[in-house]
Amino acid sequence: MNGNGKKTDSADLQSVPTLSPQSDQNKTHPKTMKKISLTLILLFFTITNSSAQKKETCIIKTSLGDITVELYPKKAPITVANFLKYVDTHLYDNTSFFRSVTLNNQQKDSIKIEVIQGGEVDSTKIYAAIPLERTSKTGILHKDGVISMARDTPDSATCSFFICINDQPSLDFGGKRNKDGQGFAAFGKVTKGMEVVKKIQLLAPVNDQYFKPEVLILSITREY
Repeated sequence: MNGNGKKTDSADLQSVPTLSPQSDQNKTHPKTMKKISLTLILLFFTITNSSAQKKETCIIKTSLGDITVELYPKKAPITVANFLKYVDTHLYDNTSFFRSVTLNNQQKDSIKIEVIQGGEVDSTKIYAAIPLERTSKTGILHKDGVISMARDTPDSATCSFFICINDQPSLDFGGKRNKDGQGFAAFGKVTKGMEVVKKIQLLAPVNDQYFKPEVLILSITREY
């Protein structure tokens, strides 16, 4: 109510026709009530299920083309919220993809992976590190095209992220790539633009994982 409604006096009320409680017009058939109840229940579950499946989509615009990523806030709420915080404050704008790990440039690693890494933000603008959302809890495994947070020790991820090329189970909880066995926090997946990801992967020199010039990330924005 906004407080500006017109007040109704007793004469107005008396002039309104009424229906007898026994009038057929004032009755609702039991079958009709049952149908209405079932409809409302179905609507409730549809809305609830839709909310549970809610996803966020972001566009990573690079100097080599666009990469579309679908994020899973219901499965990895902390990691997605952290990523979107950098997105919404435009801190990823004018950063880069700077590293490509291939099967040929990991001479010192017994467990091989294939990823590209980017999103290193100005150190003076980095937000606090977030807790590690393990794949054993989220159920988001490091499959082909999955996006995940880079880290050193558990609970140390901030801004830098990577994208998997092919399945990388050694990056999941219990995997052997990291000695602590805790894995990395996957939080979404590439839905369009894997050809751009693979172009970036090919930039890595055989004897090094870091390449120059880096691939510019022009911006990362939400898709509405």
